[in-house]
Formats: sequence, C-alpha cells, structure tokens
Amino acid sequence: MTLYIGREASKKLWKRVCAETTTELNLLLENWKYLLAGLIFQYIHGLAARGVHYLHRPGPTLQDVGFFLLPELGPDKAYISETVFTFVFLSFVLWTFHPFIFKAKKIYTVLLWCRVLAFLVASQSLRIITFYSTQLPGPNYHCREGSKLARLPRPDSAFEVLLINFPRGVIYGCGDLIFSSHMIFTLVFVLTYQKYGTRRCIKQFAWLIAVAQSFLIVASRKHYTVDVVVAWYTVNLVVFFIDKKLPELPDRSNGSASLLLPLSTKDKDSKTKEENHKLLNGNSGDPADWRQRTQVNGKTLEDGNTVHAETTTNGA
Repeated sequence: MTLYIGREASKKLWKRVCAETTTELNLLLENWKYLLAGLIFQYIHGLAARGVHYLHRPGPTLQDVGFFLLPELGPDKAYISETVFTFVFLSFVLWTFHPFIFKAKKIYTVLLWCRVLAFLVASQSLRIITFYSTQLPGPNYHCREGSKLARLPRPDSAFEVLLINFPRGVIYGCGDLIFSSHMIFTLVFVLTYQKYGTRRCIKQFAWLIAVAQSFLIVASRKHYTVDVVVAWYTVNLVVFFIDKKLPELPDRSNGSASLLLPLSTKDKDSKTKEENHKLLNGNSGDPADWRQRTQVNGKTLEDGNTVHAETTTNGA
C-alpha cells in the first residue's frame, strides 16, 4: 500500500514538473532575448570592475564612521560576509524554481528572472558610472599599500583583460567603490521576495539578513560605509521606478493560461475597459472571475491574509 502511494506521488510530481517545464519553455522562447541581455551585462559589470582595478592606486584608508563604530573582523574572518551572501544568493535562486516542484505556484520563473535582471542591470549601470567617476583607495586588506594585489600590472593583451580572471579577479578586485555590489544583489532579491513571496516570517528574516550583511561588509572592511548607504537608497529607488514601468506578473492562482499576459499597459487598460463594459451591460462574465484570488494590486498576499482580503473586498 505504501509503495503504491509512493508511486502515485512520484507520477504526480513528474507530471507537474513536465507541465511546468513546458510552460516555462514557451515563456523562454518569447523572452530569451531579455534574459540573454541581462546575463551578458553581468559579464560587462565584471569586466568594468576588472578595468577599474588597473586604475586603482592604494593610499591611506579614508576616515569612516563605520570603521570607528564596528569592530574589525580581520582578514581571517572575511569569509563570514561571503558566506552570508552565498546563502542569500542560493536561497533566492532555489525559490525562483519552486514552481517546478510545489503545488503553490505564485510566479513564473522566466518572467521573474526577466524582472530581476532588469533591476540588476539598472543598479549595476549606476555603480559602473560611480566608480569610474571617482577612484578611491580601497579599504580591503588586499587593496592597501604593500599588497601585491593592490595594483594590477599593465596587461600584455586585451584577452587578459577580457578574461577577468574569474572568480579570483572578482573576489580580489579593488577600486569598484561608492556602491556595494553584494548589497545590490541582496536588496534586489529581498525586495523581489517581499513582493512575490508568501511567507511573512521569511520576509522578516530576509530583511534582517540584509541589515546584517550591511554591517558585515563594513566590519570586514570590504567597503566604506557610504558604499552600503548608497546601495540601500539607490537600489530601492531603482526597483520602485522600474517595477512601475514593467507589466505585472500574471496571477497564477486563478488558473489562467500562462500566455494570457498583459504585454503592455495599453493592453491591460483595454482589457479593463472591456470587463467594465460587460459589468455595465449586466453580463456576469466568466464564472472563473468568481474564484478566490490571492493577488491584490499586483502583489501576492502572504499566507493567512487571503480570507481577510476577500472579506474586506466584499465588504467594500
């Protein structure tokens, strides 16, 4: 009996994975250009950070209030902030692929990553502008005077620059300051889950991790305090304005087809006018419209708030 139930569960899981893969492949065929452009820009961002390292000139560490207030972790404990960032990165990536496994499907993986990459590209573009505008002496240990990595020797060929020596060239970079790259990724991931995630406890924990990551970066002397502060308000503004320009992700809870997406604001407005016209003429519309919805104003409600939202709507 147990073996039979296990086989049935495996079959259902396999069918769910196959159905989700088919849906995501269709979306990938429509949006692969955006994903490819976002991934290419990640390389461009790394290339820019590699290029500014050639311009870096070590010098006295700038006066920083964070360095006075926070205890210095030291080079032997610099791995702590990297470990926290790796945890945030991997957790978010795994969450974006959860529709392939779990029944509670709130997002489309391809569409969500198109959105995330748009946030990252805009924030990283501003970051590139800032660290090429002003070069500061890096506070990190390998960027200080006397370190062999503080200055890069003149490259022998363009290929040496284009290779960017990944990942060592990224970990031991210098000069890409005034904006923390780790905080860009962390805040974009946290803000995305804040809107499309469903677990309130995870949202609160994610914000605590973001705050802890900010302190760890300064305590590890990887960035100045201003780099973290600039990231906090800039990334929030970038996500806010770009999110308003992009079309909303479709609501998966009402069982609508994945391809019935409002491709633009104009399409969305015309659809709304059509629904209003039906209501004014006394048409009840599609019975599917009476089903419970778990999104309000484009935001996924947290677990436990669906009934309250529906009651409030009916009461209005």
